[in-house]
Amino acid sequence: MKFDQSVSLKELNNLIHGKIIGDEHAMVGGLNEIHKVTPGDMTFVDFHKYYDVALESAATFVIINKEVEPPEGKALIYSEDPFRDYNILVKHFRPFKPQQQMIADSAIVGEGTIIQPNCFIGEQVVIGKNCIIHANVSIYDHTIIGDNVIVHSNTTMGSDAFYFKNRKERELCHDKLNTCGRVIVEHDVEIGANCTIDKGVSGDTIIGAGSKLDNQVHVAHGVVIGKNALIAAQVGIAGKTTLGDNVTLWGQVGVNKDLTIGDGVVVLAQSGVPKDLEAGKVYFGSPTGVAREKMKELSLLKRLPEMWEKLKNI
Repeated sequence: MKFDQSVSLKELNNLIHGKIIGDEHAMVGGLNEIHKVTPGDMTFVDFHKYYDVALESAATFVIINKEVEPPEGKALIYSEDPFRDYNILVKHFRPFKPQQQMIADSAIVGEGTIIQPNCFIGEQVVIGKNCIIHANVSIYDHTIIGDNVIVHSNTTMGSDAFYFKNRKERELCHDKLNTCGRVIVEHDVEIGANCTIDKGVSGDTIIGAGSKLDNQVHVAHGVVIGKNALIAAQVGIAGKTTLGDNVTLWGQVGVNKDLTIGDGVVVLAQSGVPKDLEAGKVYFGSPTGVAREKMKELSLLKRLPEMWEKLKNI
């Protein structure tokens, strides 16, 4: 998330009451996750495993629960609870605004676009030209939709990321990370009925131009889908995964988080994807393997009883 205008580190710290290590007058341009940061951004880290990742990232500012010297060109805020303080900043700069009408006054709808009854269009939403938004679609705040997009009934775009910190010391232990990212749908995309597309935690969930999603597809926070993808029914793609161009995922494929699926990959139905997939290949199985090899494995498994009987008789 980028701020409308840069804010000094001192002003930000006045909201969270941490300890500044570095130049308090340095200007902060936005808030972002470690894997999405650009120079001028602030991120947070609260686990030792990721201290170096955060400090060596492109982020200029880091909220951290360890007092260390900032790398050259960076400034830090020491905090006992960076997760909590990051949430405070998100709430301040992107507060939830209750909506009293079906289409927000700040929404922009392009020429020739049709909005069917009972749709909700939130604050700062932009919808391009010649789109069709079918009945009962919900489009949350800050979503951006290109031209010639079709969204079928009961789909939700821009819902919060499924992202929680486990506070074991509490009875109610799942602490929500507030979401301030967006969903961006490029030109000529079609999204089926009853799909759910989460916005990024602080960056963007992107569906590339020309991609087509079947019914009941779930796209989690920060997922980037390339151009001309085909995503069949009941596919689930976990957070921060990247799909290249011309990827096909057939029905009920499950994709783990933080993966990269190369250009032109085809994953056959009911497969489970636990790791990166190399471009231009067809995959099958759970865990996935190259489809031809997986089929050979299945064929051999069917012969195991026969082979066992032969071994017993030797």
